[in-house]
Amino acid sequence: MKLNYYADTDSLYIDLSEQPSVESREISEGVVVDYDANGNLVGIDIDNASRKVQLQQLILNKLPSQVRTVVA
Repeated sequence: MKLNYYADTDSLYIDLSEQPSVESREISEGVVVDYDANGNLVGIDIDNASRKVQLQQLILNKLPSQVRTVVA
């Protein structure tokens, strides 16, 4: 899973899978979910993210994986 924030467009993309998206649905204003060919959720796109999501803090609780931080 990857979280990518794009400051120039104030959008947050949560990439849940490496599978390509073949269908997108807007589930609320400015929030689009992406699905793969099998109907599995592969991503979430949030426009105007700084108004909808608390971007200042990210808490990861009991994830069974390694966490990497990439600073651009």
